[in-house]
Amino acid sequence: MRTITKIKPLSDFKLECIFNDGTIKIADIKPFLKTEVFRPLINPIAFAKVINHSHFVEWADYEVDLSADTLWHISAKA
Repeated sequence: MRTITKIKPLSDFKLECIFNDGTIKIADIKPFLKTEVFRPLINPIAFAKVINHSHFVEWADYEVDLSADTLWHISAKA
């Protein structure tokens, strides 16, 4: 099962994701920010508060999360 070993918020609403197989990918979260549930993350300070839970990442203050598999599929290799 794919998991995230490290997550790092980058500029321009991107996340650097390091997966358990050592793969490093960059996920662009901007398309999600168009939806109501993700809209609070338009604030860069809020976006930077991402928390890694291995199988998913979360922005706990806003009850928003993305699974490791989703991040894998929407991202490009770094």
